[in-house]
Amino acid sequence: MNLESIKSQFPIFQQKTPVGKELVYLDNASTTQKPDCVIDAIADFYKFSNANAGRGVYWPATEVTGRVVDIRQRLAKFIGAARPEEVVFTHGVTDALNKLALAIFGGSQKREGQVLVSGMEHHSNFVPWQMAARHDSLPFKVIPLTDSGAIDMEAYAQLLKKPTSLVAVSAASNVTGIGNDISRLSQMAHNSGALLVVDASQAVAHQPIDVRQWDCDFMVFSGHKAYGPTGIGVLYGTYEVLAELNPLAYGGGMVQEVNESDTTFRMLPHRHEAGTLNLAGIVGLEAAIAFIEKQGIANIQAHENALYELLRKKLNEVSGVAILGRSSSLQCPVVSFTVEGVHPHDMATYLATEGISIRAGHHCAQPLMKHFGITACSRISLACYSSGQEIEQTVDQLKEAIAFFR
Repeated sequence: MNLESIKSQFPIFQQKTPVGKELVYLDNASTTQKPDCVIDAIADFYKFSNANAGRGVYWPATEVTGRVVDIRQRLAKFIGAARPEEVVFTHGVTDALNKLALAIFGGSQKREGQVLVSGMEHHSNFVPWQMAARHDSLPFKVIPLTDSGAIDMEAYAQLLKKPTSLVAVSAASNVTGIGNDISRLSQMAHNSGALLVVDASQAVAHQPIDVRQWDCDFMVFSGHKAYGPTGIGVLYGTYEVLAELNPLAYGGGMVQEVNESDTTFRMLPHRHEAGTLNLAGIVGLEAAIAFIEKQGIANIQAHENALYELLRKKLNEVSGVAILGRSSSLQCPVVSFTVEGVHPHDMATYLATEGISIRAGHHCAQPLMKHFGITACSRISLACYSSGQEIEQTVDQLKEAIAFFR
């Protein structure tokens, strides 16, 4: 990978921060920066081909409609789906999981069995299932973690001995980066008759995704964590499960026929895409996927893995720094840590004065914070444009911050 060439494609890095420093952006688990190709694709859509998809027989509506079909096919291939109808466009992971929870548990057909989520989940993959279980008066259980922050597989197996309707897990933690063996989790869930939902937000830009190999029932990711725009996401579901599911929302575009006594719905995927799609977001997401494919996901993964190892090594050399969790073979490039005697927000503020962007807080993962016995931590998360020099610079400034606050 030519790091200089890659970074030159991101306009935000071609300017100084307000304090006159070069931007060192290390909050990629929150959102990634956007390359020119994504920005240009969105602008060109609005400039040259703006119209609603599936609504008109005129140009440019026909062009947009065909383009959405093509992009859906490309995304299906990108995630390993069996057919494009298994790709549903959403406004992001939070939107997808909330709608999915209501569609699965909010209908007239009551589900039976407990709802399980892992203790490492982002609130977006925790709270919707907690509320859905409460709605249907189902037991809601949290899958325990090991001391290192990984899913306790023995405890998971014990939980599955009771009737279970659904299991929700992440492909990788947004705090520790620890990845999960989704295929194994899926097999165990299915053996118990449960659906498996995977939040792949932290994995999609860093490692290959193959939903058929995972054998999951549902998978979600947000475009903005994979160099794409905000407000666009993907919900994957197997054709059989999506076809049986209540529509995610109701309105225009997803109906076959409406009359006073009843309404019938269109075939997949349209039955789950009520209203006007975020067409500019879909176009931008395609450009982001093309960017990832051009770099090569294997090349990105190798580059980020090397940086991840360097980052852990450098942080381990700093007195008073404690890294949360241990690295795993399924690791994503995220490292969270605490510093003895220094509050995470003070650390992030100090580094920001040097143009270095890291994240501080509970990272929308309070159950995981409680597991580690803390309320907040600092987080560094890498991307394809991150460099070893940036890691060296960040750790050097971190040492200066420690000296300053002590």
